[in-house]
Amino acid sequence: MKVLDAEFVQGYIRMANDGWEQGWHERNGGNLTYRMKPEEVEMVKENFQPKEWTPIGTSVPKLAGEYFISTGSGKYFRNVIIKPEDSFAIIEINDKGENYRIVWGLVNGGRPTSELPSHLMNHEVKLIATGGRHRVIYHAHPANVIAMTFVLPLEDKVFTRELWEMATECPVVFPDGVGVVPWMVPGGRDIAVATSELMKKYDVAIWAHHGVFVSGEDFDLTFGLMHTVEKSAEIFVKVRSMAPYKLQTITSDDFRNLAKDFKVTLPEQFLD
Repeated sequence: MKVLDAEFVQGYIRMANDGWEQGWHERNGGNLTYRMKPEEVEMVKENFQPKEWTPIGTSVPKLAGEYFISTGSGKYFRNVIIKPEDSFAIIEINDKGENYRIVWGLVNGGRPTSELPSHLMNHEVKLIATGGRHRVIYHAHPANVIAMTFVLPLEDKVFTRELWEMATECPVVFPDGVGVVPWMVPGGRDIAVATSELMKKYDVAIWAHHGVFVSGEDFDLTFGLMHTVEKSAEIFVKVRSMAPYKLQTITSDDFRNLAKDFKVTLPEQFLD
């Protein structure tokens, strides 16, 4: 089967385009990676033409032998749907988890996302934490979440409570809360390590003054998670523009009742 005819590849393309249409991917902003299933690799491997091995810049031994789809560094999300073979690649991780090689895509040259170390370190963390269920890592630049990082303390509890309070569905969609990474230079090991530490506890990491990093089981759940966080942030921005305070909100006891009815567990540290 041709790579672009595969349903999982079409799902990847759709998610990338959905993010572009939301306005989260100015220029070449953002990146998306997907850990392929073994049967998906078998489905399209006849199209593979392996290139040379390249150092990842970190070590991810739990991902040895895995295959990923990755957007390309410097590539535009707006072009994924119209020039997919030039906009993303399928890569293979070597048997030590220290190198990768392109086996398909980026036909006009290039390399996977500059955030590849962050993506792969977090794929490894989520592989362990979820027993392999999580396969998607998505980084975008949603404006309202970024705006929040200029006016709130960069603390997990503060961001979690504000986002939960803005929309009733939020504690159901991301019951573990969100983590916050202070501003760091993107693309390096430091931000990758900081994010992977947060991803041991959360499915959402907010990068101050930069964007959001989320993890999920499939394209719909992962996109929906990003969408929900940004919608909540949009409500926050609108509330703050109307008044500097809230006359009423969802209380800690309200959250406890919600958790009971929806059968989710909310960390008590966010309910104090």
